[in-house]
Amino acid sequence: MEFYAHPTAVIDEGCTIGKGTKIWHFSHVMPNCVIGENCNLGQNVVVSPSVVLGNNVKVQNNVSIYTGVKCEDDVFLGPSMVFTNVINPRSAIARKDQYRETIVRRGASIGANATIVCGHEIGEFSFIGAGAVVTKAVPAYALVIGNPARQAGWISEYGHRLAFNADGIAVCPETNQQYQLKNNTVIKLDHEQ
Repeated sequence: MEFYAHPTAVIDEGCTIGKGTKIWHFSHVMPNCVIGENCNLGQNVVVSPSVVLGNNVKVQNNVSIYTGVKCEDDVFLGPSMVFTNVINPRSAIARKDQYRETIVRRGASIGANATIVCGHEIGEFSFIGAGAVVTKAVPAYALVIGNPARQAGWISEYGHRLAFNADGIAVCPETNQQYQLKNNTVIKLDHEQ
């Protein structure tokens, strides 16, 4: 095996797991999942059928990733955060044909105990604060907090708050990378600009 699975982890048949990935204590990876290279699945993680995780995805302890979730590369899923996959679940009504897709774009971070209501896109490099309840799409580079989650600002790829000047330009304090805010959308500028 090119990946590591703790002896207590359960890996069902039909999964694809990338080189360098680690799956820790009491985790369960269900059929037809695709897990990229160099991922880390903490203790007591459940990956439901047909979930897709990109490369370098970090899943902290006690996270359930339900069918319909797709995470791109470099996503961080904080401890005990949760995804849903049905908008109106009922115990006595089977709705397996009504799973809604949730896409978590590259570099996004979702804080501890956050809830992501299904059917929304979490934008690249966005940051979902601990305990937030996300009920709508989150733009790229947005910082959202609270219940329901509301945008509280913008954040760099390195996780720093961005303060935009009158020209709509902000600089990451760690990398000196420039960002532009225009029409309520943030983009990272090339170094040449």
